[in-house]
Amino acid sequence: MRRTALMLSVLVTAWTMVPVMHAFAQSSDEKSDADKKKQKEEWELRQAPLPQQKNAGACPYVKVLYDAGRYEEFKDSQEASQSVAYTGEIETLNADCQYKGLEPIHNKIAITFAFGRGPQAPEAHKTYRYWIAVTHRNRSVLAKEYFNLPVTFSAGQDRVGAVETVNDIVIPRADKSVSGENFEILVGFDVTPAMADFNREGKRFRINAGGSQVAEAQTGGR
Repeated sequence: MRRTALMLSVLVTAWTMVPVMHAFAQSSDEKSDADKKKQKEEWELRQAPLPQQKNAGACPYVKVLYDAGRYEEFKDSQEASQSVAYTGEIETLNADCQYKGLEPIHNKIAITFAFGRGPQAPEAHKTYRYWIAVTHRNRSVLAKEYFNLPVTFSAGQDRVGAVETVNDIVIPRADKSVSGENFEILVGFDVTPAMADFNREGKRFRINAGGSQVAEAQTGGR
């Protein structure tokens, strides 16, 4: 069966940045049933589940590229807790797609980010850069799009969360026999080779819950 070349476009029709709310200081024992119900509804809303669609086939695989899943910026390239400037991590992905007949595959992704400001951060503003790529599954890249995400840390704030929603990633199909499972959608930060090596080795620095200090590097598997 002859198969025509696939042309792919990444179309961004809307994106949002939503602060991630921190845990309530009030203990669960002190909350009324109404408060618990409200908190549950707010938590479910923050998870941003995407509505499921009935499709002609499976959706593309969506995942974070391990080597680019975290952003760790150090002053003078020194991998030490007191040298951390900015950090970032892609925490979760929620995705859905829709297609039928000969239609292209329309994909929607909600990306949850966590950002940190370390002791060597020169200012309260940082523009992080990330990308979304579409590939033949386990093969070549078909398209790749970069996005800028400006983040502001308020006075005394060392952590910020955000949710980015990309509403329309369009993958044309050669014919109706081509399903979404032939493709992958990958997400990652725009990292340097040194950052990629840092991630590949399983290292990470995290902001401590009690303040602006940064935890020592931890090594671990994928």
